[in-house]
Amino acid sequence: MSDDAYRTCPYRQLPQSSYWRQSVAECSAGDIDPVGEMPFRLEPTDRIATAGSCFAQHIARYLQRARCNYFVAEQPPGFIDREVAERFQYGTFSARFGNIYTSRQLLQLFQRAYGRFSPVAEAWSAEGRWYDPFRPSVQPEGFRSLAELEHDRRSHLARVRRMFEECDCLVFTLGLTETWRDRRDGAVFPVCPGCGYGEFDPEIHEFVNLSVRDVEADLGEFVASLREVNPAVKVILTVSPVPLIATHGGNHVLSATTYSKSVLRVAAETMSREHEQLAYFPSYEIITSSASRGAYFADDLRSVKEQGVQHVMRLFFHHLLPSVSLDLDAPSPSPAPQTAPARPPEPSRSTLSAEVADIICDEDRVLG
Repeated sequence: MSDDAYRTCPYRQLPQSSYWRQSVAECSAGDIDPVGEMPFRLEPTDRIATAGSCFAQHIARYLQRARCNYFVAEQPPGFIDREVAERFQYGTFSARFGNIYTSRQLLQLFQRAYGRFSPVAEAWSAEGRWYDPFRPSVQPEGFRSLAELEHDRRSHLARVRRMFEECDCLVFTLGLTETWRDRRDGAVFPVCPGCGYGEFDPEIHEFVNLSVRDVEADLGEFVASLREVNPAVKVILTVSPVPLIATHGGNHVLSATTYSKSVLRVAAETMSREHEQLAYFPSYEIITSSASRGAYFADDLRSVKEQGVQHVMRLFFHHLLPSVSLDLDAPSPSPAPQTAPARPPEPSRSTLSAEVADIICDEDRVLG
């Protein structure tokens, strides 16, 4: 058929990125760039906060590595050393809230920080120690008393408010749709009660699998609330590429993972289309698509290799922080005083897989 037959075809003038063969099949995995046009750019001086699932910890690590203004609103007390500060998750995220896996958990964090929601579940106890149900892993051995936990929680939520109010950009990584909820008031937990922390009670705790409508409603309410206290804030949503470690929904874990990630991806797309100064960044696509040919997952088909993380972060800086030069071979400098506690020097590429294995995931508690 002659070219004239396609003269009016609307696909003929599209950019190369619109075609699978040119932009995916004929490219090496490391050269694929599915990001597209971002609605804004960031500057290295911008206060960039991070929150979300365990994959979000990589973003924090690379922001520090590139000497960006990674915003840590909750600093460790001056009397504890670096090793202890890291173990107690200071600097893992922008405040010491641990992993935030779901949209509902993020929304309720904001509501708790501003006194709009006070959950019935105030504390879990075990062997004479006390744990915060909404961030149980940040205090590895628990608190010595309920009063100590409550004091720490008040201080923590004050720092969360500071993070929301003072950050120039919030990067949030959506991880899961499956969660466990308190039947009494709807509070959701980062880990199922009874899986390492707390006691499971079927009369109190129920399994929930959020829908697209649920996630969109959560994120919509969260963004509206965030902009009440910080009108100019930029928001970047990503979806974690890490599959579910287990499912309680009755389906095969592979099908459950597909459902969960699909819901989160659709909700993130809706948010990016409906809200200004809000962008979706395709971490999920970079790692999980057939274009990577499975090269970015470890042998367990779940843990993301550092090679994949580097691909994600190279594109993150290219599209969102173009004025920052990211040298993947350079050691990490000590962060600026306002950032997280100083970390050990960045390991060589040959030992980076060990660092990835140290990413903190409450979800692992499901299997004990």
